[in-house]
Amino acid sequence: MKKQLVYQLNQTCWFKQWGGKGYNAFVSMNKVVRIAILGVIYLCCIGNTEVLAQNDTTKFKNEVNLSEIEVTAQRSPALYSEIGRVVNVISRKEIEKLPVQSVQDLLKYAMGVDVRQRGPLGVQADISIRGGSFDQVMILLNGINITDPQTGHLSLNLPVNIQSIERIEILEGPGSRVHGPNAFSGAINFITGTKNNNNVTANAMAGQYGLDDVGVNTTFISGDMKNYVAANVSSSDGYMENTDFFTYNIFYHGSLNLQGNKLDLQVGYTDKEFGANSFYTAAYPNQFEQNKTTFASLAFASKGKIKIKPSVYWRGHQDRFELFRDYEDAASWYGGHNYHLTDVFGTNINTVIPWSLGKTAVGGDLRSEHVWSNVLGYDMSKSIDVPGEPDGMFTKTYSRSNASFFLEHTYSYERLTVSAGVMANYNSGLGFGIEYFPGVDVSYWFTDKLKMIASYNQSLRMPTFTDLFYEGRTNDGNPNLKPEEAYTYETGLKYLDQGVNVTLIGFYRQGKNMIDWGRLESDEGGKYTTSNINKINTLGVEASVVLNFKKIIGNELFVQRVGINYAWLNQDKESIPGYTSVYVFNYLKNKLNVSVDHKIYSHLGATWNFLYQDREGGFTDAVSSEYKEYEPFWLADLRLHWTKPKYTIYVEASNLLDKTYVDFGHIAQPGRWVRAGVKVNMDF
Repeated sequence: MKKQLVYQLNQTCWFKQWGGKGYNAFVSMNKVVRIAILGVIYLCCIGNTEVLAQNDTTKFKNEVNLSEIEVTAQRSPALYSEIGRVVNVISRKEIEKLPVQSVQDLLKYAMGVDVRQRGPLGVQADISIRGGSFDQVMILLNGINITDPQTGHLSLNLPVNIQSIERIEILEGPGSRVHGPNAFSGAINFITGTKNNNNVTANAMAGQYGLDDVGVNTTFISGDMKNYVAANVSSSDGYMENTDFFTYNIFYHGSLNLQGNKLDLQVGYTDKEFGANSFYTAAYPNQFEQNKTTFASLAFASKGKIKIKPSVYWRGHQDRFELFRDYEDAASWYGGHNYHLTDVFGTNINTVIPWSLGKTAVGGDLRSEHVWSNVLGYDMSKSIDVPGEPDGMFTKTYSRSNASFFLEHTYSYERLTVSAGVMANYNSGLGFGIEYFPGVDVSYWFTDKLKMIASYNQSLRMPTFTDLFYEGRTNDGNPNLKPEEAYTYETGLKYLDQGVNVTLIGFYRQGKNMIDWGRLESDEGGKYTTSNINKINTLGVEASVVLNFKKIIGNELFVQRVGINYAWLNQDKESIPGYTSVYVFNYLKNKLNVSVDHKIYSHLGATWNFLYQDREGGFTDAVSSEYKEYEPFWLADLRLHWTKPKYTIYVEASNLLDKTYVDFGHIAQPGRWVRAGVKVNMDF
């Protein structure tokens, strides 16, 4: 069973400079940074083996016999049957049956997750969990933090597409104690897939609005080295004016077995160009954006009783935002496009120490974040050219560094598992010292099938560079922002049986210093500014039922699987009367998702998905200038698929009933969109 104990090292390190010249990852802060080290090593907090490779040695949990026996999240791999938190897992098998072509479209089906898309098929989308903002979710790729410090709008610029995703693990609720800052309301870990044999998989898709998508991925093994390479290209003319896009990505993941030790390298690149119709303001619909993201990480995992896993990573992001796509249409006051280049470098080390009273998790994470821009940061003494942009100049810059240190212990006795720990965090950009964020998770099995979970966790979210500095025609940032903090209480029940998974959860989050773009009604017509809203309290209930009839009955039926999940939220905003919010209060009040997977004939099957959303808040109509509340809506999606071991042929339609609706301001979402494709899978 998984066990941890708080472990502390009293040690102080001094860093006078993290930096250099040009585009180095660490840039001098021109001051001494003092970091009190509470723990030098942060371990995999609950478990100590690889996902889907660990046997559950507890007799009780073997009797449960779950197919989803393990989940993981960077520093805390754990058996599904042990954790005292809500972690939703979307497997590759589920992904292949759903009528989706992007991870953003896929996530909208998940309980407690709110997906608000500005562009089609995942070109640009904001992801939030349990009523939080899009800046409050940490995004990980194979356990490595790739969250964008400039803005959460960019965090889902993944260097892989949906065909490379083996599974998605969604931690609902605060994860700062485990992952560090910005896992404020949750974390999403995208895990790429490699096969255990040499394989090539190719896919091609086409659809309405000039849509085409072509991709290939391959796994090839040479001795102790396993290699995975994937590439994808996608484009469309757009479902309405100025929603066209062209994207491509390439990704490599290599794994070397060193006599039981493991060395992992991943490198990826993605480029997106897209018409951004009214993305950030309705006043100027002819916007355009290009994003380029480069990512690399190297991780080592040791064998033996004590597991040590150090890693190092780098993420670079460059973007160009055009308020006017065509210069000849630009207003006289328009001074040119916005250019940004962010550079993130991080390193962490995780260690699992098993002993007689459980398992102790010790470790830390150091992260440097820097931006060069012509709108974000403080004025530079000398401007520099924007790489690859002959008309661009960087005139501003800003950098900060963050150190997080973790201690956690997990103890299990018969049916009870308790995990408690603390994160200590220091950020050079805040102007004050170390802050501590404790938490505890408890799970208890009443019977072999019924489990109770309960938790209390504190969480932290740092302001983004956009929060701090962005200035435009309608917005002003605030460099004096404080970090967001929250206290979350959660409890519920899980019923787990062969083919049956039922969850009922309630939670209450007390948030302070919450950051939002908004303005008071008395300032109508003025700019939106960022501020620390004093207090937002969130109350939520979530329920889900998944029935796998083949496992329940033991025979093939017409209906193979049914999934139902519902989430209800309510936020208290009595403390800020007359405040118009851009993000914080536009949360999903009610969300219901129903999916049905059934056979039709032979290898022909169908997956239906029905989604109901009722959003709190409203927006200002671009035509009438009137304030309108969001209207609830139903969506229906369908996928027909002919599935064989070597290939799959499919036809699918999103928004099957051609519903007209808005889910982000006044931006009209796509109507019915029909697509068809083929996927070929070959071993060699």
